[in-house]
Amino acid sequence: MPEADLTLLEEAAREAGRIALGYAGRDPQKWDKPGGAGPVTEADLAVNDMLEERLRAARPGYGWLSEESADSPDRLEQDRVFIIDPIDGTRSFIEGGETWAHSLAVVEKGEVTAAVVYLPVKGKLYAAARGQGAWINTRPMRASDRQALSGATMLAAKPTYDARHWPGGVPPVTRVYRPSLAYRLALVAEGRFDAMLTLRDSWEWDIAAGALLLAESGAEVSDRTGRPLLFNNAHPQVKGVLAGGAAVYRQLLAGLSG
Repeated sequence: MPEADLTLLEEAAREAGRIALGYAGRDPQKWDKPGGAGPVTEADLAVNDMLEERLRAARPGYGWLSEESADSPDRLEQDRVFIIDPIDGTRSFIEGGETWAHSLAVVEKGEVTAAVVYLPVKGKLYAAARGQGAWINTRPMRASDRQALSGATMLAAKPTYDARHWPGGVPPVTRVYRPSLAYRLALVAEGRFDAMLTLRDSWEWDIAAGALLLAESGAEVSDRTGRPLLFNNAHPQVKGVLAGGAAVYRQLLAGLSG
């Protein structure tokens, strides 16, 4: 089933890219979501509509969780659920950037079984199926095997480095940032960066696909406390995300816990 689901996700992601690129650079209509939840554009909604129609028609027995769809408790009764972010990095999309992504995942009983993160402007399609590995554009991926924390490259927002989070001192890493959380996870899975960290509670649709990319590329991934990530929760958030090659991950986790 993960192989069949992965093919479905890959095809849907490429169609999502075609739709989104049709709006890119055209100043799409946009709105601010209530409660400071960020912007949404007509492109987000068009992509979401296509994905919901296409994926649910192909798998009518699967539940549905998407950033741009009204949530329903019905998904909690399903063994398998689609978890979707139609456009992750909407601000980057609005600004004409390249690092926005489509994030698509299938979750079975809390665990991700198939995942795609697609960046259409950059032509990058990251994919993984549980127990079968992870790829970027069909090339196998492996996470970093760096042993030393000092000088490691870490994708994280500036507030992550506030001293109050690090009882033993802020880690001596090279600081990097990308606006799409899904892309940050994929970059660590690809081995281009050694680790990523977000301390903020994270929506499942931002991270479900990336979590499987990481696991299948040999990285360690957890919430910010070191607990395993489980998905399709009644409230679809987890307590941040920490990921990286095994040695760097362990040192970062130790630094957070003091």
